[in-house]
Parts: sequence; C-alpha cells; structure tokens
Amino acid sequence: MDRTERFYRIERMLRSRRLVTTAEFLEALEVSRATLKRDLEYLRSRLSTPIVWDADSGGYRLDAGEPESELPGLWFGAAEAHALLAMHQLLEQIGAGMLESHVAPMAQRLERILGSRGHAVAQVRRRIRLLQMARRPLDSAQFAVLAQALLERRRVSVLHFNRASGERLEREVSPQRLVYYRDNWYLDAWCHRRNALRSFAVDAVEAACLLDAPAEEVGEDYLDRELASGYGIFSGAAVHWARLRFTAARARWVASERWHPAQRAHFDEAGNYVLELPYSDERELLMDVLKHGAEVEVLAPASLRERLAQQLRRTLARYEADVQGGSSHEPGRA
Repeated sequence: MDRTERFYRIERMLRSRRLVTTAEFLEALEVSRATLKRDLEYLRSRLSTPIVWDADSGGYRLDAGEPESELPGLWFGAAEAHALLAMHQLLEQIGAGMLESHVAPMAQRLERILGSRGHAVAQVRRRIRLLQMARRPLDSAQFAVLAQALLERRRVSVLHFNRASGERLEREVSPQRLVYYRDNWYLDAWCHRRNALRSFAVDAVEAACLLDAPAEEVGEDYLDRELASGYGIFSGAAVHWARLRFTAARARWVASERWHPAQRAHFDEAGNYVLELPYSDERELLMDVLKHGAEVEVLAPASLRERLAQQLRRTLARYEADVQGGSSHEPGRA
C-alpha cells in the first residue's frame, strides 16, 4: 500500500480502538518500525492528527482533549481539488485586515492538506489552476453590511447601479439570501419599492446602510419558485420553455453540460442534440446561445427565435457597414 493508504489505515485503527500497539500497526501496515514512526510524525505535525503515546498502556491513541482532524481524500477527486483550491484562493483574496488572524490558521491547514501526499503546495498551485474569467471586483464594506443585514434579519438601504438602464436607484430591501453564481455575488431580496423579489449584483451596490426595521420574511418555496424556476440569475415565475437544436458536432460538448435542473434532451434522427429548458427572462439564455454561433438554432418559442434573429441582424449590420464603408479594424491600419 502507498503512503496515503497507510495514513487512512492508521486513522481507522486509532478511531476504531481505544489503543493500538506498535506490533499491531506493524502487522497491519507491513512496514518497518522506522517507517511507522515517520508516518505517525507526519500525521501529527503536518495533518494535526492528535496521536499520543500512552506509556502506561504501551500503545498509541487519539488525544480526547484535542479536536478531531480529517484526512484528505486519496489525492484528490475533481470535486475535492476544486473545493480545496477554491477555499485557499478565497482566503488569499481576504488579505490583510480584521480577519487575517482568524483565517491564517485555516489557510495553513489547507496548505498542509494540499501538500499531504508529498507534493509541494507551490507545485500543486502551479499545476492546478482555477481561473475566474468573469469575476467583477466588489466593495468588501458593502458586502459586510449586506451580510450583517441578512443574518440579523434587518432591512438595508442600498444605492444600486442598474447596468441595463445606466441609472442609480435607492432601494429599501429585505435581504433573503446571498448567492455565488458564475464567480460573482448576488443578493436575493424583497424590494419594498417594487413590492416584489429582486436579485441585485452585489458589485453594483455602491452604498449600503443598515436599518433598524425588521426584514420582511419570504418563504423558501416562494423564493425558489420566483428565482430558481427560470434560467440563470434572472427572476420570474412566469416560465417559458426554450427548445434548442445543436449540431451533431457541437453536441459532443453540450450533451455533457447541465444547463438547468429541469432540462429535457434527446438526439434526433440526424444526430443533432435537442435541448429543452425553462426560462423566465431571455437575456442570459440568449447570451449563452449566441456563444455557440451557427452550431445552434432556436426552434421555439417563436418570440425567442425572433429575438435572437434580431440580435444577429444587428450584429451583421455592423460588419456590413464596415465593409461597405471600406473601414478596417485590423491592428496597424487606420
């Protein structure tokens, strides 16, 4: 067995018995006494496993007075690698501040786990990368106010920049939950001006002020029905169903993707991939469809198909105007 497997065998033996002798370890692990001592020392110093030698009983045990540790997976599945690296990356983003003394031990613990199979942490981070391509910077002070209002169940006054209209609007809202979606934070809240649920991009909140008034409570079922039934981040309980047809070549990618929990899909006789999914607001769905270019066709509903055609016509018109006017946007040319 390799080293990581031995670590797990050692931990299981210590957790399942009150005491484990050296002879029992050597028989179960089939290693030398020197190797056993090195493994035990690594578990103590690098993975914070509270192993102690009980001289009176003549064996090893876990110290009941120390917090239990958890060993990492057999280095690592995709989900574990993503979780560990994402946590480490998020802790690094905090940087110096009030929480530094609190998060430093967590960061050190994560580094010990990432390097727990003899791989240097620097090598792991260099060889496995998490790229945040669309993350927008946000004001940590505003985030802190929103989180406080959310957890203390209080209303908050926000100055929100509406990117669609270009306006800055003041709203009094009752926070319901914070959502991390596509590398950005959103606040689901009851808007007292609109008397309805709304999702606000936290990075677009330019000012937030905690209010004394208690927050309006919205049930989980209603939240999910209004905000999670459609496609993407946009809200609305009035759901339409889109039917998209991807070429057989593009299906090699799309057929493995999950666009929505309630999606339906099948291959037609020509090998094209037909995907059906609900949406309540077409904006995000259209953006995701457009990135597939000519490899996808909107079959239904007619309104969505026409909306996409309009966008494509406007896009084409821009390029046709350049050709007719003789202009060029190639680098190095006027």
